[in-house]
Amino acid sequence: MSKKRIVITGAPGTGKTSVIVKLENEKFFCFHEIIRSMTQEAKKNDNSKTIISNPIVSVSDPKQFNTLILNGRIQQFNDAKSKGIDLIFYDRGIPDVLAYMDYFKQPYDEHFLNACKDHLYNHIFLLPPWEEIYVSDEERYESFEEAKEIHHHLFDMYSSLGYNCIEVPFGTVKERYNFILKNIK
Repeated sequence: MSKKRIVITGAPGTGKTSVIVKLENEKFFCFHEIIRSMTQEAKKNDNSKTIISNPIVSVSDPKQFNTLILNGRIQQFNDAKSKGIDLIFYDRGIPDVLAYMDYFKQPYDEHFLNACKDHLYNHIFLLPPWEEIYVSDEERYESFEEAKEIHHHLFDMYSSLGYNCIEVPFGTVKERYNFILKNIK
């Protein structure tokens, strides 16, 4: 079996992390979302105690911040090559960076697009906004309405790059986990 790369993505508060944790509990290898640790670091470096929006627009240099996210995701993609594992899961993929930049109306150059074209995934699972489970926290600043808008940007970005986004239906974590596994075989 050749290596399969599977992205689990969605707007904030859609249950991605719960699905990733379930995958890991079932002994699948998952690369984690890197933005939360970067958000905490950005808060420290900018001496900001009052970031009230996504750090992509709150940091002093959003393009540099996005470049760091992009490079981190490329590193994850490249690190997977050395893993002796056939099935690799990612909590967000490289195109997520561009989708968020589109959402925040931030320009990007060919370097960002080429990163997406040069690092391809096998399956994209998109978790839709789900108001019943949506919760804000210290690193999630978006309202539910904004999360719905981000969802559309994620779908549009992946679709524009030729991916077929598989929408994961609402359900328990186990039901969503089972849906994903069924659809990668």
